[in-house]
Amino acid sequence: MEGSPAVVPRRPFAAALLLAVVAAGLASCSTSGGDRLTIYSGRQSELIAPLLRQFSDETGIGVDVRYGDSADLALLIDEEGDRSPADVFLSQSPGAVGFLDAGGRLTKLPEDVLDRVDEQFRAPNGDWVGISGRVRVLVYNPELVDPADLPPSVFDLTDERYRRQVGVAPTNASFQDFVTAMRESIGDDETLAWMEGLVANDVRTYANNIAIVEAVGRGEIEYGLVNHYYNEEVKAENPDAASENYLFPNGDLGALILVTAVGVLDTANDEADAQRLVEFLLSKSAQEFYAEETLEYPLAAGVEPVVDLPSLAEIQSSELDLGSLGDQLTATKQLIERSGLEQA
Repeated sequence: MEGSPAVVPRRPFAAALLLAVVAAGLASCSTSGGDRLTIYSGRQSELIAPLLRQFSDETGIGVDVRYGDSADLALLIDEEGDRSPADVFLSQSPGAVGFLDAGGRLTKLPEDVLDRVDEQFRAPNGDWVGISGRVRVLVYNPELVDPADLPPSVFDLTDERYRRQVGVAPTNASFQDFVTAMRESIGDDETLAWMEGLVANDVRTYANNIAIVEAVGRGEIEYGLVNHYYNEEVKAENPDAASENYLFPNGDLGALILVTAVGVLDTANDEADAQRLVEFLLSKSAQEFYAEETLEYPLAAGVEPVVDLPSLAEIQSSELDLGSLGDQLTATKQLIERSGLEQA
């Protein structure tokens, strides 16, 4: 699930950063006295707080958490610099944690922790590691769409035949990571042209992924670009819901695999305690919690998804270094604004 928009709404860069400083509060998972960790979390409280309480109970390490949008929290940490109280950053997206890595704000994790996760889902330099994964998909309404009409590529969505039929969430962190991946793959000019093509094709914009899935299900739009688990959640509650996931084939960029990631900051008061938290988040119990609560892919070896999903090894995702997404966060947001998607 995405970082809570009620805490840090998506705004242009300066306004979002100011709002994050003023509005983002700290929640505590306390123990009496002893060591404490401060975590900046881009995951919603209900998706991380139970794990943090368990960690605190098992280790005696107290936890204070600042919740917000991943990108805004990363920008806040960057602004705070050496004054940041943050020990650990938990990001909904690889782009936000990669942004801090590119700025030299993260410290290398132990090899035995990194080795729990496949190399493609962690930083090449070992400064962050993925803890859960999701796949970008095209959700569609099977009552309105013939499977034969499903596009072979995400780039086809600017075609006239999909006019007024597609929904996107331009302020969403996963969409922004997807746009950054597109910039890496085909360059800024073609990426901008694709987004402007969506705008010209009367694309519909929504606040988040779940709003897109719901719009598809009620027939407001035929298609939407989302993360896989949103429709899995809908189908778990209502198996007859008029929405299905479609994986773009043949290594198309539209089937990009993204991760929720964690890193230890260079401002950590106790690096060893911070690393203990990262190790805990990759434990069997924590990975099973993610699989059950979010329907995402657990990334630590030996833990399987709880719903019927194609294995990550089977998915023909674009070959992309997730670590490359981070240092372009601000430029990606600016390109999205320039395209006019946010006003579409």
